[in-house]
Amino acid sequence: MTDDESGVVLNDEEIDELLGTGGIGVLGLADESDPYAIPVSYGYDADDRVLYLRLGFADDSEKERYLARSDRAALVVTVEGMDGWASVVARGQLSTMPEASIDGTTVEAIRSVDIPFVTIYEEEPRELEYRLYRLTPDELTGRKEKPRVGIE
Repeated sequence: MTDDESGVVLNDEEIDELLGTGGIGVLGLADESDPYAIPVSYGYDADDRVLYLRLGFADDSEKERYLARSDRAALVVTVEGMDGWASVVARGQLSTMPEASIDGTTVEAIRSVDIPFVTIYEEEPRELEYRLYRLTPDELTGRKEKPRVGIE
């Protein structure tokens, strides 16, 4: 860990621990200067340091329009505990994974992660179209709250 003015920087092991095998995060996309952020479920493969996202699409999906306009994304995962907050930001290439293109190695990696099933739609989950995406970070950073000294 490295101290700096705004908190404590997480090392690779701490980032892997925070991400675990999966959870919930906020996916950020942009269309030029128009931002878009939504909660999503993710799985994390610490061996390859890759994230998998299961995204659901309703008819006339705003998310689908943003995904079509950008191949880069940011995923923010935060936790809060007795020692304060911690967060990880993954930025990088976001690509769809058509079922036909998923090889044996990827299938094994996906089996080792835990992508929670969550939905924010009014439609029944079986009425939505789901696609698997892979976020390959070229930047994976983490921070945690700087311990407070002398505060009681």
